[in-house]
Amino acid sequence: MKIGWRDVVATLLVAAIVVPYIGYLVHGMPFIQDPRGMAATGLVLGLAAAAVVGREAFRGTWGAVAAFFAVTSGALGAVTFVRAEEGALSEGLLAAFVVAVVVAWALAELVRTRLIGTSAGHSAR
Repeated sequence: MKIGWRDVVATLLVAAIVVPYIGYLVHGMPFIQDPRGMAATGLVLGLAAAAVVGREAFRGTWGAVAAFFAVTSGALGAVTFVRAEEGALSEGLLAAFVVAVVVAWALAELVRTRLIGTSAGHSAR
């Protein structure tokens, strides 16, 4: 297992989604005041995190699962952005979006650091 700069940057980008979301939930975030703003923030930072982590994190079976969650999170973020004025629906979509981002990040990091996705503990090449 080797943690490199890509892992650190991707983790910071995902944290930059989660921390404002928690602030948004407790209504203490001055810059993000509605689901549309939170979705836009999450989409931009999530896309940046996926770009930083690279293709390597989305290879193999577990990488495909990570890619599924990444695409799903993007779709949820886009729908949240469009339907931001719909009260409880947009809040639920936003929650699902943030969870999908975190799951995609966690799986991608596990694949990238080779904690999952390798056979019998051997490193994949």
